[in-house]
Amino acid sequence: MRTKRLKLIWRKRIRKSQRQVEDIGSLAEDTIDNQVLDRLERLLPVRRFVITWLGGMLLLIAFVFVQFINLGSYYQKLQTVPGGIYIEGSQGTYTNANPIYASTEADNAISSLIFAGLFKNGPDGNLQPDLASGYSVSSNGKIYTVTLKPDLKWQDNQPLTSADVVYTFNTIENPDAQSPLFSDWQGISVSATSPNTVTFRLPDVLASFPYELTTGIIPKHILSNLSPIELKAADFNTIHPVGAGPFEWKTIQVINGNDPTNEEVQVALKPFAAYNGGQPKLDEFIEDVYANSDQLVSAFNNGNLTAMVANSEPPRSVEDKPGVQKHNFLLRAATMVFFKTTENTGVLNDQNVRTALVEAANVPDIISKLDFPTKQVNEPLLMGQLGYDPNYAQPKFNLAEAKQTLINDGWTTIKDGIRYKNNQPLSFTLTAANNSQNTLVTKLLKQQWKAAGVDLNIELLDPIDLISALNQHNYDAILSSISIGVDPDVYVYWDSAEADIRSNTRLNFSEFSNASADESLQAGRTRLNPALRIIKYQPFLQAWQQAEPALGLYQPRLLYLTNGPVGNLEPEELTATSDRFNNVQNWEINQAKVTIKP
Repeated sequence: MRTKRLKLIWRKRIRKSQRQVEDIGSLAEDTIDNQVLDRLERLLPVRRFVITWLGGMLLLIAFVFVQFINLGSYYQKLQTVPGGIYIEGSQGTYTNANPIYASTEADNAISSLIFAGLFKNGPDGNLQPDLASGYSVSSNGKIYTVTLKPDLKWQDNQPLTSADVVYTFNTIENPDAQSPLFSDWQGISVSATSPNTVTFRLPDVLASFPYELTTGIIPKHILSNLSPIELKAADFNTIHPVGAGPFEWKTIQVINGNDPTNEEVQVALKPFAAYNGGQPKLDEFIEDVYANSDQLVSAFNNGNLTAMVANSEPPRSVEDKPGVQKHNFLLRAATMVFFKTTENTGVLNDQNVRTALVEAANVPDIISKLDFPTKQVNEPLLMGQLGYDPNYAQPKFNLAEAKQTLINDGWTTIKDGIRYKNNQPLSFTLTAANNSQNTLVTKLLKQQWKAAGVDLNIELLDPIDLISALNQHNYDAILSSISIGVDPDVYVYWDSAEADIRSNTRLNFSEFSNASADESLQAGRTRLNPALRIIKYQPFLQAWQQAEPALGLYQPRLLYLTNGPVGNLEPEELTATSDRFNNVQNWEINQAKVTIKP
């Protein structure tokens, strides 16, 4: 009985549960019908409103997204940032990084990167401190006291002191060291008065002396064990240099070393963390030196180089290549035609002929046809330089006046457009370096002088032969450039002693000789007072104007091409081509988007 009762109870409970499930199901169906389906039917009439509302929301979201992108670009700018490997290409040869021996373009570039001087040429041409913090000069103008910056280091982490400075200049003064700077330092006594102080005693006042203090300093602790005779052949100069400049030596690689015509030398440098001007921002600097220009241009066009030093005019396609940026560094130098005034058998020793050549040369027209902006040179000093006086400028272009000058001088007979005097044709040869710019300039001069009745022959030489012609003064007239700088001391170019075959430099290419000019040049360089120097230089300018030993043309430029932007590389006038590295520690080539403040 008990079992039967339990079964009945369970059956009742099961039936009750089934009825509850059925009730819940019916309730759910009623709820869906009432709450969803009925309402969905009511939404259909307003579907246009819903679609419009949804579309508006999508448009709003899209607008906000576009605004976000635009605002992001507004507050972000693509600019150069630290890092990257900078590869500069140049044409020539690498022979020596030691600053007391460096001579080629590549030598000077590598030397300027590794070594530091007491001072360097600033953007305005005036001296800026490098290893030195400043200098003072005695009342008699013969004693200069230079103070070094504190805690200077060599790239091997040894301290750099005044003993290194004394060692550097004493080595230059030693004839056994055979430094090309030897003649500039004769008679100058150099001593250390403290670890951070150097004294220079000059035999005579020399206003331009501070500019000699840009020479790189070399380490005594590495080189003093070598004799001066051994120093020039030391491997320190070529593969183990240690300096105090912005970059230190890493490695050297020679490619095609058995073929001088196709040789390539790669010198890799790494940043010097303790450089007194601040650690460079580049990860590495490579100077890539090519033996010929075709290799250089090809490497630049292929994107293998960051920059290219264009010693001669590159093909137009190189400058016009997309992304290439052209930097024209105007040099504080003068490009001139130097007339050899001492050739007795030639026509150029006739001052009237030289005057006519200057009058017949349309210099503004020549400058207008150059591929860069420049300044005209019309006297031995540059425009704006201390002592420059427009009253002593060479004659302006005047063809009629040039013809009359020649007629008055007896050049009256004309055959085939050429003037003759005593059966001698008015003819001479103009020598110049063989490059596209000189080809253009000599061609224009030939045309202009032909109009006055002058027969000009043109001789274009390769670099080695041109240097030989300059050194031996083997020419009638020569188209060349002379470095002048900021200081107006041009003694080495125009004093008669510098034309003498016994001179160490012999840079008086015109062999100009004038007693009044010599006295003026000497007086001008031995006065420290700027106003007095201006007065002292006037007799020289007057004598130069009257003798017209040269035709002034224009200031030359260094053409520097880069594949893309280089941050903090600023176009400026340079005293020396290697001065382009004056702020190399701040150069940047990597690019990134950087957020800027509104």
